[in-house]
Amino acid sequence: MAISTGGDGNTPMADINTTPLVDVMLVLLIIFLIAVPVAIQTIEKLEIPIFESVESKDKVENLLITVSTTDAEGRTAGPVKSGFTGAVRDGECRVYLGNTTPVSSEELYDQAFKRLDSIVQRAGGPEAIMEDPDLIPQVHIRGDVNAPWRCVAGTIYNVQAAGYPTIGFISNPVDPNG
Repeated sequence: MAISTGGDGNTPMADINTTPLVDVMLVLLIIFLIAVPVAIQTIEKLEIPIFESVESKDKVENLLITVSTTDAEGRTAGPVKSGFTGAVRDGECRVYLGNTTPVSSEELYDQAFKRLDSIVQRAGGPEAIMEDPDLIPQVHIRGDVNAPWRCVAGTIYNVQAAGYPTIGFISNPVDPNG
């Protein structure tokens, strides 16, 4: 309760009544003091199940391809320290199926075709897959920033020739702050 001392009786009172704010804060404090220990006790007894990872039979898995080139000395990027200094525009094209398996143009076509054919057969044939377009997988290409367009275009040509109708590109987000 605010008490006004002095001043003119015609001026509005400028004091803020903080009593309701303090009451709400005390109630919230009491709720959290009770709720947090209860939540911690129930979380300690939580058992997370462990499942074996298996290939999905009902969801279409998109084909992920990475396109890069060799560095200036002709070295390829890989998990082993090879001294790779980064892709260059005049390097040899390198295509990785599933981000890990390096493939040539012919191998890319063959493996992409076999993969798409198995998905179509599993769906019940071309007619069945055309009835539900969600069953048709897509190709996602992640291109190195220095990979020339000839490498990316060759990859697009091979996967389209293998029968994939939809191709998308994966990019890294750009930092707006520079």
